[in-house]
Amino acid sequence: MIASLMMYARPELAEAQGRYWQMIRQELARRGIDSPETLAQEAEEFSVWTAPNLVLSQTCGMPFRLWLHDRVRLIGTPDFGLDDCPPGFYRSAFVIRADDARTRVEDFAGAVFAYNQTFSQSGFAAPYNHLKPRGFWFSNLWQSHGHLMSARAVAEGTADIAALDAVSWRLMQKYEHFAGNLRVLEWTDPTPGLPYIANKSADRQATFEAVTAAIAALDDADRAVLGLRGLVDIPAENYLAVPNPDLDYGAGPAG
Repeated sequence: MIASLMMYARPELAEAQGRYWQMIRQELARRGIDSPETLAQEAEEFSVWTAPNLVLSQTCGMPFRLWLHDRVRLIGTPDFGLDDCPPGFYRSAFVIRADDARTRVEDFAGAVFAYNQTFSQSGFAAPYNHLKPRGFWFSNLWQSHGHLMSARAVAEGTADIAALDAVSWRLMQKYEHFAGNLRVLEWTDPTPGLPYIANKSADRQATFEAVTAAIAALDDADRAVLGLRGLVDIPAENYLAVPNPDLDYGAGPAG
């Protein structure tokens, strides 16, 4: 068995996330579902998401629609209570240096755009879909391999602009000193947030109920640290309807 909630993992959240997982385990056990004692937070993401014995993990909407939707069970989507987003949805912030005088995203068409992965909904697909109707896409791309690295690259001048998912950006504003050197230029439209998934044969309803009960049982301090409000049932069709960038993604890293 394996479980991982690595998508928003940070050292400052580790203890609260550990308690959250223990509550999920208790609720799963009440429903006859076995689960690992600890989260495999350092495991490679695709090896977790495609594991035949996956109990619970969180993935990104884009890998879900590209490669995972017919290989896993969609459980539900955590709601982080984000401003100007429906429950369970999120959006991306275009961030630039606070002292950058440019006022429009179009002004950055030839600037260095930092992105985490081409298969990231918030870091790549959302900004791509946001800008393509305006007739351009960034001509100078720099891959950072993570939202945190993208934001730091902009703050330090390696890049000029990046798109960060709203939860990651909220956490950076709270915990990263360099975030004070950044400002939001523009937001993308909301799309379904990062869903919880399990193996294909998992009991979806029982797992949904277990996670819902665990979130409700969190104390106020842990709920505030994790930013969780609840679990939302967003149909798979809503994820699959989000357009992909005009790239050849092939079979993907999952094979």
